[in-house]
Amino acid sequence: MAVQRAKRQAELTDAKQAPLDYENAENSLRPTSLHEYIGQTRLKRHLMVHIQAACTRKEPLGHTLLHGPPGLGKTTLAYIIAQEMRAQIRITSGPVIEKPGDLASLLTSLQKGDVLFVDEIHRLRPHLEEVLYGAMEDSVLDIMIGKGPSARPVRLQLQPFTLVGATTKAGAMSAPLRDRFLHHFKLGFYELPEVRQIINRSARILEVRIENQATHLLAQASRATPRIANRLVRAVRDFALVQKQDVVTISCVKDALQSLEIDDEGLDATDRALLRVLVTDFNGNPVGLSTLAAILAEEQGTIEDVYEPYLIQQGFIQRTPKGRIATRKAYEKIGMVGS
Repeated sequence: MAVQRAKRQAELTDAKQAPLDYENAENSLRPTSLHEYIGQTRLKRHLMVHIQAACTRKEPLGHTLLHGPPGLGKTTLAYIIAQEMRAQIRITSGPVIEKPGDLASLLTSLQKGDVLFVDEIHRLRPHLEEVLYGAMEDSVLDIMIGKGPSARPVRLQLQPFTLVGATTKAGAMSAPLRDRFLHHFKLGFYELPEVRQIINRSARILEVRIENQATHLLAQASRATPRIANRLVRAVRDFALVQKQDVVTISCVKDALQSLEIDDEGLDATDRALLRVLVTDFNGNPVGLSTLAAILAEEQGTIEDVYEPYLIQQGFIQRTPKGRIATRKAYEKIGMVGS
């Protein structure tokens, strides 16, 4: 038990002291300001207004909730909020915080104006959410000292801070916690020109030269997601290096995508297998999530959070009360004609 407590405390300490390190391009391609951040135009406009207003009043930014599919830039925005507010950021995640004492240690270490970033905040335990209520609303922390008849409540005054929560499942959060966030921002999938800009920017940072046609193909295969775009840029850089090419050509990109089993629309082997199950195994009839998970040997949460959002956004499948169904586009994708 002592070892586990020490390990958990080390994780929390590392999270609290996470530095803002953008100097090593190999380790981070994150933009450092809203000006550098590509895409999410409406979100950036609203966020800049709130940041400027908070800076003018010399107050911390109101508590902010960022939600949307994985890889769209929620963590990057949290860093940028701290950077724009000239504040120190403390980082942790919902599953790491196990006891009220862990959360109290984080909150009491915050200085005035600090940003506390909690990733996967929907996985925060219910009894810990109650500790956050007072901290978010009144900057106070109510804890119990001792046990049994000698236990007594203690109220600690906290420094004003900004809580930035990130989640892929806003609906999984309790309503009382969700409603205590002043600002709610939903990140959406990126447009093709925006993904091209992200690829070009990452290529410049990594000192990789990519042909225009190759950039376009990479953007198409990136599932409208910056994280995947950056991953593919690194992949084609390695392929070009092994092939002794100074410039990443469209042929090099095709070789890399074929090796990764990714087609020019960003669908991988699991995506295509999912569409094939819907079309051929069930003849287009609705299929439940649990059935899909069993056939594909994937977790239900993985299908729901990783694969489905993009397939739905691109019009390959639809959700119905009876289950998932394939669209005509899915039939065309696997070489069949829908009825």
